[in-house]
Amino acid sequence: MSHDRYEMVVGLEVHVQLRTRTKAFCRCATSFGDAPNQNTCPVCLALPGALPVLNSRAVEYATRAGLSLGCAIRERSVFARKNYFYPDLPKGYQISQFDKPLAEHGSVALGDGRTIGITRMHMEEDAGKSVHDRFAGVTAIDLNRAGTPLVEIVSEPEIRSSREAGAYLKAVREILVYADVSDCSMEEGSLRVDANVSARLHGETALRTRTEIKNLNSFSNVERALEIEFARHCAVHDAGGNVRQETMLFDANRNEVRSARSKEESHDYRYFPDPDLPPLVLTAQYIDDIRNALPEFPAARRVRFMRAFGITATEAEVLTADRDICSYYETVATASNDGKVAAHWVMGEVLAACNDGAMVASAIPVAPQALAELIGLVSAGTLSNSAAKTVFAMLAKEGGSARTIAERDGLLQIGDDGALRAWVDEVFRENPDEATRFSGGERKLQGVLVGLVMKKSKGSADPKKVSQLIGERAGK
Repeated sequence: MSHDRYEMVVGLEVHVQLRTRTKAFCRCATSFGDAPNQNTCPVCLALPGALPVLNSRAVEYATRAGLSLGCAIRERSVFARKNYFYPDLPKGYQISQFDKPLAEHGSVALGDGRTIGITRMHMEEDAGKSVHDRFAGVTAIDLNRAGTPLVEIVSEPEIRSSREAGAYLKAVREILVYADVSDCSMEEGSLRVDANVSARLHGETALRTRTEIKNLNSFSNVERALEIEFARHCAVHDAGGNVRQETMLFDANRNEVRSARSKEESHDYRYFPDPDLPPLVLTAQYIDDIRNALPEFPAARRVRFMRAFGITATEAEVLTADRDICSYYETVATASNDGKVAAHWVMGEVLAACNDGAMVASAIPVAPQALAELIGLVSAGTLSNSAAKTVFAMLAKEGGSARTIAERDGLLQIGDDGALRAWVDEVFRENPDEATRFSGGERKLQGVLVGLVMKKSKGSADPKKVSQLIGERAGK
């Protein structure tokens, strides 16, 4: 039967690593890519007698994340022990939060009028990492990540398609990167997703049994896994069967979702308040200070840029996707007093320069003031568009001033009527056939003659004035 009879129901759990230098409850480094088990100590190895001490910067970033997502922050939250046994969990429990999380009741706008609710956001520590060597048939344990501070963001089950799930994740990532609480790098594991999915008939309001797909590490994998698992749910319902509540794993290479184990419920984890950690108490002033320091987020910037700089919604979306590019564009647009042209340059030459050699946006090779000056030279007719691209390339290579480079390399556009007429006269003398036909009324040759003058001037002639002078020749 067709899947069209069914509605996809999705809730996402997003695990985000906070960008602290040290772990949640000890002073071990959180750096990525170090040798296995290098960043460990008695606390994160759970040695007898070692006690956790909460990282205040992790609390600050977590509070900032919650406020950025529109959540209400609890002034009193509680750390709990989440008990389960796994090789990369040294303590046999994870320090997390349960019935009293740090933040609740937020929302994320998707930009199409849809808003997805956030049930809660709580703080917790990460587990270690199991490294499987299928050729040797062994599993190694790396505990560098154990104890790294995380927030887990749990959405309401309001997502209705795999595409909407992708849009939600991109919006969450965008907000948290702008809030400067995490780099949200899925490649390095600082943003990971667990997806809960079920299928129900259109028009139903009750939720059916769900399954959870664990540890999805890319937006495309989230969407692919949801489609596969949703199709399986639909098939089970069509056959008159019952979906079992299970934890699933997605195999990207085989493009399949397979069962890992039965799904745990909260009582399986035997949560109880951690006796080694007092309740986390925040003052209203502390929360307000963090709220007042929040940046302007992408959705608000897009609206402002469209109004202030006259750019389209699509252009605004591209220009605000990266925080550094966004700030760079605003500086160029303001300094050049031409937001539309600035948008074209940033979306074209600048982004190309950033992508070249895997260059990051924060290392844009041309200073915004230099690009604004370059745009001004083109706007004034002092520099042609083609010459401006040459100047941009030189700015990217050596820096400096756009005008200085243009003058040094002889790229400034010549608009002097005397010099232009001399080039036009030469072209007419050297191309008598085209000149005669043009003067005889074959106006389509005007572009050819302009091109010849531009070639003779090595691109330095003002093409508008050249075209005007050639047109005047035809009128004689």
